[in-house]
Amino acid sequence: MAGRPRAFDRDQALLIAMERFWRDGYEATTISALTSAMGITPPSLYAAFGDKDRLFAAASALYVDGITAQVEKALALPTLREAITEMLVLTAAAQSDDGSPAGCFLATEPRLARERAALRERVASRIARAVRDGEVAPDTDPEQFAAYVMAVHTGLSSRARDGATTDELMAIVQVALGALPPA
Repeated sequence: MAGRPRAFDRDQALLIAMERFWRDGYEATTISALTSAMGITPPSLYAAFGDKDRLFAAASALYVDGITAQVEKALALPTLREAITEMLVLTAAAQSDDGSPAGCFLATEPRLARERAALRERVASRIARAVRDGEVAPDTDPEQFAAYVMAVHTGLSSRARDGATTDELMAIVQVALGALPPA
């Protein structure tokens, strides 16, 4: 005898869980809060996702995959200046979007340190390519500059969580772009 089909949209429930973890953080997000937001019972949550850790892993992977795709698209632009500009402008716009929690889930969730490191490494790789191609000064340190870009990213997230407007975040982006290494 087959079990009953799920009475909810798993993908939609995962999006709701992602936003809940993003808004409140892993520790503060309870099973009760998750099931209430998703409109499901605890047994349904466990049947569909396993435990809270596995649900968090799936929700954070959904978020990280989206961010990674955006960053890869930005870093593929022809010049480092264009790539970093696109990355920071997208960050500022996304983190102040009224349709999602303020700030960046990746930047604010302690459990995503490995994913942040991978993103920083990808940015450093793009900067290293710009150095090799003679696009920026040969003494530019890709690791140091990537750390700077990620610090700006994290700072934008923090300011967004504190209520900064898109215009305020874009002003920070403009200042940060002034620190790009010269050709």
